[in-house]
Formats: sequence, structure tokens, C-alpha cells
Amino acid sequence: MQSGEEVPYDKLLVATGSRPFVPPMDGLDGVKNKFSFMTWDDMDALEKALSPKKKVLVIGAGLIGLKCVEGISERVGSVTVVDLADRILPSILDGEGAAIIQRQLEAKGIKFILNDCAAKFEGKEVTLKNSGQEISFDILVVAVGVRANTELVKEAGGQVNRGIVVDTHMRTSLADVYSAGDCAEGYDSSTGTNRVLALLPNAYFQGRVAGINMAGGEAEQTDAIPMNAIGFFSSHILTAGVYEGECMGHIEGDIYKKLFVKDNKLVGFILINDFLRAGIYTQLVRDKVDLSDVDFGLLKSAPQLLAYPKAVRKAKLAKKV
Repeated sequence: MQSGEEVPYDKLLVATGSRPFVPPMDGLDGVKNKFSFMTWDDMDALEKALSPKKKVLVIGAGLIGLKCVEGISERVGSVTVVDLADRILPSILDGEGAAIIQRQLEAKGIKFILNDCAAKFEGKEVTLKNSGQEISFDILVVAVGVRANTELVKEAGGQVNRGIVVDTHMRTSLADVYSAGDCAEGYDSSTGTNRVLALLPNAYFQGRVAGINMAGGEAEQTDAIPMNAIGFFSSHILTAGVYEGECMGHIEGDIYKKLFVKDNKLVGFILINDFLRAGIYTQLVRDKVDLSDVDFGLLKSAPQLLAYPKAVRKAKLAKKV
């Protein structure tokens, strides 16, 4: 502890979360009005800096950066977003899906500069690396991503990679020490590997499993998958799993659906503005259901319990929550 006090424990949970990742950028330390967008204090500080005529530059077109953009766009003079990726939301959307969301954000006055990054900051101006373009701004928001807070376990001699390595019981390599949330690197059933899934649903499931085991019970998390549910203005996005195998798509205006099938199992999906009963898709991915056991033709067009055999429907409807 910071005070130096020693506190005994029988079981210990490390849930230290994550912190913003700020890549090295020449001159960044000299920028006065720069902010991250991770905590309430970050948002409160940014709130106080906003005004209707100010120009805002956001570094990062991912989930964090674009939620910041949504919150401030109508309260400032302009917003420009720069990202090294070739599309917005690269961690959850493919090119076609990203283009739909980008068009809708651009209709709100947001400007995007992709395939580029900051080379050098000088006061209230940044020079971009690839294009050489110079952009002036009043407020800078750095929202590139997060890094797991692993130091506590690492210093104690525990196994750490990108996150604190845990098994399916949320146990670390240290005796009687567990970990959960953004700091933990646990089993991802969609890839069959351990990795950090810095997502709220995953933190909930990991915390529940850790709590049960720490209290003397028995629980495992063996079905964790990447999942995202997020909205920007009037658009809503749901994604899960991995984008591998055969792709089955349907695009109609701003309605977008892609299902990915591999080894006769639904392994992932992207839904934009089309998410009625999408939880059925999520369950198919989680449970690795053989599509021969369901009416997948029906599920492709309209996910519903009728696509399951009668016995399975009965069991699902009778299942206690």
C-alpha cells in the first residue's frame, strides 16, 4: 500500500484495470491543453476546456476516441480525428462496416484523416508523418488505446504478458492470487489462446468466476469471446467473435449484417443497425453450436428460437436465470 501498511490475506484479487496508452510523439510534452478519455476526472477536465469556437484534434479513431468525439462534437467549433489505420474502429469493423459509420459521423461535421499519424507537435499545431499536413488545434485528446496495469503482480514474481496471465478459474501463477478485468489475460475461446479482452462484459464474467472460487466454490470461464455493443449518434453496432471462414453478408443502406462461418459453426458477426434478438447469434458463437443442429437458413435472415429443435427451445425457455 502507498502508506506502507501491511495487510494480511487468505485470497487476493488483483483488479487494477488499465491506463491510457500514449505513444511517443515528438513535442507532445509541450502541448498545454491535452487530455485522455478514460476516467471521470479525464472527462471533467476536458469538459472545462470545451467552448463553441475551439478546434479539437483527436488522436485515435477507435472505441474510446469516437465516444469522445460523439460527446463533444456539438459543443466545439470543429473536430478532426487522426488514425494510423486505414479505417475507423479497426478493432471491431471491416472496411465496409467502417465506411457506413464514418459517413454518418462525417455528416455530423467530423473530419477524418486516416493512414497517418502525428510526427511532431509545436504549440497548437501538429505535423503529420505520412502526408506532411499541418493541423492547428486548441484542444488535443489522445485516445490511442489502453495498457493493462500489471506491475503489482509482475513485481511479486507472477507471470505477465500483455496482461496478468490467469487460468480459466482466474488464478494467477501466484498462490491464492486471482485477477480479473482489463488487467487480466485470460482464455479467449474464439481463438483458443490467452489474451486481454478489455471489455465490460468480460470483466463482469471474470469477476464473478474469481469471486466464486475465492469464496470456496468452483467456477470456470471457458466461453469468453470478444463482444462489443456501442452506439454513435443514431447508429448502433454489435460485434462478437472472430471474422474468419465463409462470410455471409447483407448490406442495404445503413443496415449491415455479416456472419462468419467456419467448420460449420458461427464464429463471429458484425451487425450495424440490425440487432433484433442478436443475443441468439452471440450464444451460437459462445456455445460453438454445430449449424447442422439448427435451421441456419432461418437464423441468417431472422434470429429466433424457432430455428432450434423443439427440445432445445423447451430447455432454453425453462432455463433459470
